[in-house]
Amino acid sequence: MTLSSLSPTELQLRMEGPGLYLRTGAFVTHVRSAIRSVAAGIGLLYADYPLAEEDFADFHVSLDRPANLRRWYRPQVLFHFDGKSPFKPLPLEQAFPMFEWGLNWCVSAHVYRYLIIHAAVVERGGRAAVLPAPPGSGKSTLCAALVSRGWRLLSDELTLIGIDDGKIHPLPRPVSLKNASIDIIKAYVPGSVFSPTVMDTTKGSVAHMKPTADSVRRVHEKARPGWVIFPQYQPDAAPELLDLPRSRALLRVAENAFNFNALGTRGFEVLADTIDASLCFEFTYSRLDDAVAVFDSLEAEARAAL
Repeated sequence: MTLSSLSPTELQLRMEGPGLYLRTGAFVTHVRSAIRSVAAGIGLLYADYPLAEEDFADFHVSLDRPANLRRWYRPQVLFHFDGKSPFKPLPLEQAFPMFEWGLNWCVSAHVYRYLIIHAAVVERGGRAAVLPAPPGSGKSTLCAALVSRGWRLLSDELTLIGIDDGKIHPLPRPVSLKNASIDIIKAYVPGSVFSPTVMDTTKGSVAHMKPTADSVRRVHEKARPGWVIFPQYQPDAAPELLDLPRSRALLRVAENAFNFNALGTRGFEVLADTIDASLCFEFTYSRLDDAVAVFDSLEAEARAAL
């Protein structure tokens, strides 16, 4: 049973009452909220996701208005996890982005069966391309473009590497895009489904793009490491793919790992094995078509080498 089986009214009533048990990859989230924009965003972007049995959840979250004057004057929203609020309140119009940001925090701060890298990750032909990069690098824009051209979304934000099997586990959720990237991807992917753009967040203007149904359907298909690529958008730059020594790649990826230190020796071993199994590059790009062509070429070369 998928979320799309619920009517908007049924979804809203469930969100306001017992809550929704939503399965995303290996995790089940129990979410409650009487804020209509949260239910609307979930109904729009998670329509293809399965509902879970209502007897267990990895995360129990709610989004609520503060119980003070801020319910009416400059309304705000609070994110609650297990009944506690780990973040400062945000303006009410940022409720759905706060849900997405909060879920990222739930995974990155509380899960230890994976090495978790702050990186987008896509798959083709059974191999994953991990894209670690700081804000402003064009990581999410490139990820959205690749997914629209035949690559499978494993995650926009969190790369999960199993500490037991060394494989990359899918966590496909809506792709977060900011500022100019929103209109760029809307033009590049006609017919794509987006949440309403929310202005004036700490990240600027933010909107989320619905994942492809194929990415959601294949959520149980793990991928093996194939490439670690550090992308950087530069206006008017020709596409340039430069080899990166694995030793430098390891250090840079470690800097982007949320739980690297907490996992200790095992975390280092998993990361080292991932780097050893991957081709590592720095990648500069400007035009999305050029970038997609470079990634397609890498995948074709890997397939030909089999």
